[in-house]
Amino acid sequence: MNTLRTAMLLAAMTALFMGVGFLIGGTGGMMIALVIAAGTNLFSYWNADKMVLSMNRAVEVDERNAPEYYAIVQSLAQQAGLPMPKTYLIDNPQPNAFATGRNPQNAAVAASTGLLQALTHEEVAAVMAHELAHVQHRDTLTMTIVATFAGAISMLGNFAFFLGGNRNNNNSFGFVGVLAAMIVAPFAAMIVQMAVSRTREYEADRRGAEICGHPLWLASALDKIARGAERIPNPDAERNPAMAHLFIINPLSGERMDSLFSTHPSTDNRIAALQAMAREMEGGNAKAAPRQAPAPRQADEQRPSGPWDQAARPEQPAEPAEPKRNPWGRNPTGPKGRWS
Repeated sequence: MNTLRTAMLLAAMTALFMGVGFLIGGTGGMMIALVIAAGTNLFSYWNADKMVLSMNRAVEVDERNAPEYYAIVQSLAQQAGLPMPKTYLIDNPQPNAFATGRNPQNAAVAASTGLLQALTHEEVAAVMAHELAHVQHRDTLTMTIVATFAGAISMLGNFAFFLGGNRNNNNSFGFVGVLAAMIVAPFAAMIVQMAVSRTREYEADRRGAEICGHPLWLASALDKIARGAERIPNPDAERNPAMAHLFIINPLSGERMDSLFSTHPSTDNRIAALQAMAREMEGGNAKAAPRQAPAPRQADEQRPSGPWDQAARPEQPAEPAEPKRNPWGRNPTGPKGRWS
């Protein structure tokens, strides 16, 4: 059902693109728009990952300069049955992450240094599992193409302003058609782009929780990332807002509503869905294998903070050796944990 919905949205975007071309230049404009749409799709297919990573100034890392972060992604990729994606770090204090690439064989995941510093090891694992879910569902290509379409339609709307006074064009709708191309079409493109993003995020949350095995890890991570994104600006994302929906949490300012006009669902709604999923998993485990009541917790036993303290924290292994220096000369791997 999700694939069918996305296909319909992409078809609507293509039709909208051609409609804008018709409003601007009649039949000839519609054909030109069709050619541009085909070229946009082709360019996005082969260059989406390079474009997004370059816009965010991401730097590729490996097991030598980011051993624990790389190990997290490697372990989760194996768990999900995916090829190991290229792994990137973004030198940005805002906690956030995204995935890109045209298919699982040519995928990349990226996390900010702020994310690795603000989250626990388990929460980082849950975030990267969410991004790998996007890769597994082939969401990254779809959302990047939609974002490119939205930007191109907005560009056509700007062209309409300059072409509106040209009486030699083939526009049968006159001023009304030009006005629609300038205002209505970009607005409709924005709606389609945001609708694609929101339907994908819920699916990636669920699949990411299945990959890491702990929905509450992701719920806790989403809460921390959302609060961090509210406080810490992301200048690169502000300069390129068409790519904002690729991030796990909207990196732009001013987004609060779970409506058609927000690039992401409400964080509270996503957390509630993950908490419900955790209860379902606990209920299924209880039915499959009833267990004795656990012994009372000791006073000094560590517990996760916040409303997700139902899940016990995994035992922490001994501290590994200091990792080699990364591109910024500091440890980007966050707290130590079981994914080393």
